[in-house]
Amino acid sequence: MNKTIDKVTTKRMALYTGRTHPQLAEEVAQHLEVQLGEANIVEFANGEIRPRFGESVRGGDVFIMQTHCGADGRSVNDSIMEQLIMIDAAYRASAKRVTAVCPFYGYARQDRKAEGREPITARLIADLFKAAGSKRMVSIDLHSGQIQGFFEGPVDHLTAMPVLENYVRANARDGVTIVSPDAGRVKVAERFAQHLADMDADVAFINKRRPKGTTNVAEAKEVIGDVDGRLCILADDMIDTGGTIVSAADLLFKRGAKEVWAMATHGVLSGPAIERLENSSISRVVLTNSLPLPVEKRIAKIEVLSVAKILADALAAVFDETSVSDLFDGENQS
Repeated sequence: MNKTIDKVTTKRMALYTGRTHPQLAEEVAQHLEVQLGEANIVEFANGEIRPRFGESVRGGDVFIMQTHCGADGRSVNDSIMEQLIMIDAAYRASAKRVTAVCPFYGYARQDRKAEGREPITARLIADLFKAAGSKRMVSIDLHSGQIQGFFEGPVDHLTAMPVLENYVRANARDGVTIVSPDAGRVKVAERFAQHLADMDADVAFINKRRPKGTTNVAEAKEVIGDVDGRLCILADDMIDTGGTIVSAADLLFKRGAKEVWAMATHGVLSGPAIERLENSSISRVVLTNSLPLPVEKRIAKIEVLSVAKILADALAAVFDETSVSDLFDGENQS
């Protein structure tokens, strides 16, 4: 006689973080009302990394968070490798599902071949996550939407726009122009302005040129749109060396802008970025905490907003098998 066993299992969430931005993970854990797990990462004398989770993850829904940047003497490449090793550890410990949570996705700008004999590293990173054992990825404001297609599994593409929009409503008056720093971000700028339609928000964009064969160099050539006498908010996914955003601000003032703010989800702030922003005509630089902001980069005009609640709500939706898009009214996919 054949016998069957019916058993109702209890779902269990486990949240772990690498070492690049534990403060954000702690804040996410508080919103989720879960205890951040112990990764127990050991670094050997030759730089090799070995995590060992402090509790069983067998059958659990495991979320491994790591924003891709350098911190405490480690490089962006170290942060990616650390997350991959943690994913592998969870996979080999029989986690039911492993989700890579990457608030800032490294190498996102290398999403196509702009010239011959170049890599498409954003795709390579996605392949590495799959090989390590990740079944799903969560990220915020990817540099380009097509990166979602690089990952062979579900991708939850979140946006920090609700947080940035709330800031504008609380701190700006009517007569705002959302300015895209290049033609590629116009669609995002239009959506931002639509949300602020009751504040007489308009849209403009900068026509810029990037000299061939250069990196981190772009020249603002002209402004398309009405900026005269208005508060202009330069909205981008990231600020890296600050050259593009500062030159765009200078051009906006030449075209009659009353005031210029810069808003970005990811404050990479490499090289001369802080000096450029400090000495620029930009009056406010509004970033989120998707990346850590070291003490030496905390200048007076930089304000940091938290995306922890956005991440926590998304992870809760993934865990509960409910819609992530509904959190953003479907505006998070491009």
